[in-house]
Amino acid sequence: MATDVSRFALSNIVDTCSIWNLLSSQRLLALAIDSGVKLTCTPVVLYECLVKPRRAQTPEDEELKRRLVGAKSRSQIATFPIDIEDLQVVELLERRRRLGKGELSTIAFAMKTRQVVMTDDKKARTLAAEFLPSPGAQTTPHLLGWLVFESRLSVGDEALVQEEHKAMRRPLQQVFAEMCEEGRRCRACFAKSTD
Repeated sequence: MATDVSRFALSNIVDTCSIWNLLSSQRLLALAIDSGVKLTCTPVVLYECLVKPRRAQTPEDEELKRRLVGAKSRSQIATFPIDIEDLQVVELLERRRRLGKGELSTIAFAMKTRQVVMTDDKKARTLAAEFLPSPGAQTTPHLLGWLVFESRLSVGDEALVQEEHKAMRRPLQQVFAEMCEEGRRCRACFAKSTD
């Protein structure tokens, strides 16, 4: 199913991979926040990002952790606690799909608060679509395409976002380029239809 870059829900519960992809570009995060996007995560996601041991810690990982701590201190990313009922939902979801605790806690919290999940994990998006009303899940590339559609990014900003993402060794550079193109295409079509 194609992504509709003309629409983007502003309140998002963000999982681990999306936090890293958002933080990979300081320009992307700043433009998202300036455009009214609200980002929330669970303590489980924070644990996975900041505490959980990794096999190999890279300088890019350390930089993304530093950026996350800074974004939290500037209230760009909020954290809300989950309770026992939320953890029971996580257990129920875990039986249905083999996903990480961060993705599962994100979906459980989105179910409770009736918000949208922001995840770049395909299995998590599929599971969110089963349990949440449409749109259910959005992605970081979708956010980027929407920002382009809304004329919030210049061509220079698009290039900067992609360069910053690549420098952090994140995997979505090609998808980012495609969504920027889709945002421009949809904006042009919309402009023609209103003439």
